[in-house]
Amino acid sequence: MPDSAPQLLRHHRPFMAFWLARVFTASGFQMLTVAIGWHLYQLTGNVLDLGLVGLVEFAPRVLFMLHTGHVADRYDRRKVAALCQTLQGLIALALALGSATDNVSRELIFALAFLLGATRSFEMPATQALLPNVVPPGLFPRAVAASASATQSATIVAPAVGGFLYAFGSIWVYGPTVALYAIACLLTLSLQARGQVAQRGRASLESLLAGIRFIRSRPDILGAISLDLFAVLLGGATALLPVFAKDILLTGPMGLGLLRSAPAVGALLMSLWLARFPFERKVGRTMFTAVGVFGVATIAFGLSTSFWFSLAVLVVLGAADMISMVIRSSFVQLETPDAMRGRVSAVNGLFIGASNQLGEFESGLTAHWFGTVPAVVMGGVGTLLVTGVWIKLFPTLARRDRLHEG
Repeated sequence: MPDSAPQLLRHHRPFMAFWLARVFTASGFQMLTVAIGWHLYQLTGNVLDLGLVGLVEFAPRVLFMLHTGHVADRYDRRKVAALCQTLQGLIALALALGSATDNVSRELIFALAFLLGATRSFEMPATQALLPNVVPPGLFPRAVAASASATQSATIVAPAVGGFLYAFGSIWVYGPTVALYAIACLLTLSLQARGQVAQRGRASLESLLAGIRFIRSRPDILGAISLDLFAVLLGGATALLPVFAKDILLTGPMGLGLLRSAPAVGALLMSLWLARFPFERKVGRTMFTAVGVFGVATIAFGLSTSFWFSLAVLVVLGAADMISMVIRSSFVQLETPDAMRGRVSAVNGLFIGASNQLGEFESGLTAHWFGTVPAVVMGGVGTLLVTGVWIKLFPTLARRDRLHEG
């Protein structure tokens, strides 16, 4: 099994450092997210505020979208990612100090959520564009799956740990998060990456818009990332998990941590499978099927009143989402020239951010209007409708056979 995920981690030292950095930074973010959501809901008891946090985190992606990709292409991607991880650690430190002095307010959480969104806006394209510089093209699909397993491993453990620690006080979550980001920063700086084709020219509108033009010229890439945008925008229910944990499933912060971890369990198992047995044929049909399963699982979760059934459905949801993510990420990176990967990743990051953070705002708003359960069920139905429409709008994507058809 020379090409399996364990062999990739064991024998490719630069990728091992990259993988561990992803584990620590993802762990820090997941613990931070659990603590912020529960902390805010305790402060205000307003479901709309949970959606507003997502909107505030998403805003920097729009404000800085054109610049984040250019920074990733112009400067050392390792240093850009490490700086962003340092800033996220400082945000966690500010929350820890505020908790210690009992000075965390709704306004402070929103302000720090904006800064968190800004740092992640610059980190994401730099990290995504860095991976092809770490592993050779032949190992890239497996590296994407293995890298995803790092994020999902953290997403399984970190929210549960965060929920457990929060029971002792919010500072017990924010404090360890600072250390996690510090370790991630050191690992990122230690990376040995192959030469990056850096763009040393001045930022211009022409160069900043290059990523958008490239994606528009590739219908399959446009279809894949826009499918993810609208499917998760409608079907995501992450922002409402504190409501389900507290008011519907009747669990506390530990239950919230388990609910947040459940999709990652399915995603991790699927990512490990894909690292060993990557998709080679019928990738378009597989991706659309996975998005459809995501929608069905969302509906089932919204209707569930059993904590354990909800966990099981979220596991299925996470596995389906991982299939879509690996297929999309692999062929977007493989079909993008290295000199443009940062800018293309920035546009892709905007779509991902819109589907996640803006989706959280949409979930909070619809829950405020129609109620929590109807909002989630309507979102799942919307995901199924989007899947059908996108099959018609992007027929070549639906018929796509291989990841790289160049």
